[in-house]
Amino acid sequence: MSSFSKESFFGVFSFLGLFIPVIAFVHFGFIVLWLTTKKKWRALYSVLSIVFIYYAFGLFFRPFSGPGEETISIMSFNARGFNRYDWMADEKGGDRISKFLNKKFPDILCIQEHTRIRYKQLKSYKYRAETPYGSDKSTQAIFTKYPIVNKGSLDFPGTINNVIFADIVIQMDTVRVYNVHLQSYVVDPNGDVLEKGKYKSTLKKIWYAVGKQHEQAYLLKNHIKTSGIRKILICGDFNTTQFSNIYRTIKGNLQDSFLEAGSGFGKTFDLYGFPMRIDYILADDNFEITSHKNYDIQLSDHYPVMATVKFRE
Repeated sequence: MSSFSKESFFGVFSFLGLFIPVIAFVHFGFIVLWLTTKKKWRALYSVLSIVFIYYAFGLFFRPFSGPGEETISIMSFNARGFNRYDWMADEKGGDRISKFLNKKFPDILCIQEHTRIRYKQLKSYKYRAETPYGSDKSTQAIFTKYPIVNKGSLDFPGTINNVIFADIVIQMDTVRVYNVHLQSYVVDPNGDVLEKGKYKSTLKKIWYAVGKQHEQAYLLKNHIKTSGIRKILICGDFNTTQFSNIYRTIKGNLQDSFLEAGSGFGKTFDLYGFPMRIDYILADDNFEITSHKNYDIQLSDHYPVMATVKFRE
């Protein structure tokens, strides 16, 4: 008897624990069986057995949850017009972008510098919001698998840059998604912008852009504050790094998907080969950020970024 130790005793129960799911399913079978007979009350034995298994051993089975049931995937990408103006020597560049987006197929897709005609290549999405027709602003778009119950545009004064938003119903909650494109510098940082005679004009453009970005950041912050929506996701091209006051103004107490779940440099833009992070996905505290991914694929001058989130319990 001495050879049958306490460890052996619990080892037997650990082994038998492998069969708990089988025992539970057998009891489910008995419930169905007894309910088809005159002695339906006997099904109560199996019901009590399943209740005991649940409280003694916990839940061993969870229903499959695809994207959007427990987790929500969000992608942000400045598509640079889907190569509409041939900045890239690839006549199929726009089609390659559409193919990539369809392959990844996030639950929510935010595109900056969108081209309206490309929605025909993204028909898997049932719902979309775009910069209004007739607007003098650059076109942004939000594509989603979920119903949109409200949408609008926050047009910044004196610029073509803007923000669009969509109120999306997810799991019976309303989530406001902002797609942001802040002021561009109107210079090519990878071009010869600092050649002789252009220093002053380049510095003026940069100074003007920074001033506009500050203005736009505060306009966006105020719009969020007065929206009355509690659950907020912000995606977009901020055209500034995380070290700027512009980024900090927008971020506030929001979570940055890269800082929460990313790795490496989080490159979304190349500056003379140096990795820069100027595109972001932010979420308020109603969400838990579960993953973040940067895609190192040359489809635009920006690189796509995707995150997954889920509602906090």
